[in-house]
Amino acid sequence: MPDSAKHPRASKLSHYDASGQPRMVDVSAKAATRRTASASAFIELSADVLAALPSNPKGDPLQVARIAGIQAAKRTFELIPLCHPLPLTHADVRAEVVAGGIRIEATAATTGPTGVEMEALTAAAVAALTIYDMTKALDKSIVIRDVRLESKAGGKSGKYRRI
Repeated sequence: MPDSAKHPRASKLSHYDASGQPRMVDVSAKAATRRTASASAFIELSADVLAALPSNPKGDPLQVARIAGIQAAKRTFELIPLCHPLPLTHADVRAEVVAGGIRIEATAATTGPTGVEMEALTAAAVAALTIYDMTKALDKSIVIRDVRLESKAGGKSGKYRRI
């Protein structure tokens, strides 16, 4: 059986070659355009953990998560094997205490030949993991959920906004 028959969707996914093998996409012929993306995550925390946030002995989990998320956005290419290293022109993470937990919002931007969706998603995920790390001593049942792309702009595929 030919490899393409084993991987019928491979021809539609840019990170696979014609034989179904993973590959880094060659973006050298693509025009550099402004690209932005935003992503979010939610960390479910008990009322007791939320009440203890201001007195966390490790420091303010929301501020530490913000810095961790920004660092993660800049290093996404080191974590996700087929991502391109991108010169980010902006990365930010916001963490807000809301009913039932903390909502993370991450943004990333660049001017380049490929998008920053993975950078925004990585920032949101690592910020959520950082909050987990800083609060796990209080509760092991913390849940990280809904890590997702909220919006993106730029490039051939244009704009996307989660409804």
